[in-house]
Amino acid sequence: MLVLTRKVDESVNIGDDIVIKVVEVNGLNIKLGIEAPRHVKVYRGEIYEKIREENLKSALGRSSDLSNAAALWKRAGSKE
Repeated sequence: MLVLTRKVDESVNIGDDIVIKVVEVNGLNIKLGIEAPRHVKVYRGEIYEKIREENLKSALGRSSDLSNAAALWKRAGSKE
């Protein structure tokens, strides 16, 4: 992990098209401005973690849903 010290109005560049700028410091709170292309998704850490968890749940749910659907299909086919 790279750790940097920045003051208000100072920035950090990531690659050629992402800039993170310190906008304001108020006690323990720091306000950051992020300039990135529209195709780059930028999330707060806690939001990103929730999205990741929901995607994992969804992927696992789909697998069991598919198994349940296959079992129902087999049962329906055996009744004919």
